[in-house]
Amino acid sequence: MMTNDPNSTLSAPKKLEVLPEVVPPTALPGGEELADQLLTDGTETTEVLTADSTEAEVAASNQVAETLTSLQNLIERQANELNRLSEELKQKRESLKSFFENDTQLGEAEAKAEVVSQEVKTRRSQLQTEPQVTSLRVQIGELNDQKKEIEETLSNHLINYHQITNSTSFDTSDGDQWDFNIRAKIKARKNKAD
Repeated sequence: MMTNDPNSTLSAPKKLEVLPEVVPPTALPGGEELADQLLTDGTETTEVLTADSTEAEVAASNQVAETLTSLQNLIERQANELNRLSEELKQKRESLKSFFENDTQLGEAEAKAEVVSQEVKTRRSQLQTEPQVTSLRVQIGELNDQKKEIEETLSNHLINYHQITNSTSFDTSDGDQWDFNIRAKIKARKNKAD
């Protein structure tokens, strides 16, 4: 036990054990050193990544450029071939047209056909003025009007029949069965002024 008394005597020193020699710790790097090291390491990594990605981008860019060049060459060849074929077709068509235009027998036949066609038109107009033709035209017009009236009346009767029986066929007096269809038609609009 130790006392604070100045007169107290000290006892004999005890033998100190010798500790093994300790290697002094290396100094820890400071903030600046760590930052420099990280920047240097990052630059090296970035340079490696940048070099790899740049090479890949260049390779991809070269591939796209080669593909584009090949495509442009193919388009140009096809366009030139199309122009050549169009020109050849134009020449062949002109040759064919000229072949028909220069044939004397065909020319004579066309001239005769033109004369005959003109004769047909003349005769047709002459017949239009004949009293029998005029009478027949009037009779045809009257018959068409009668037919139209009967069709409208029959259609109305068939609609009524369908509404009553819900059937689309009817029996005739001689035992036949006739089918019919119901169709709706939109009539022309009447002006509001009428």
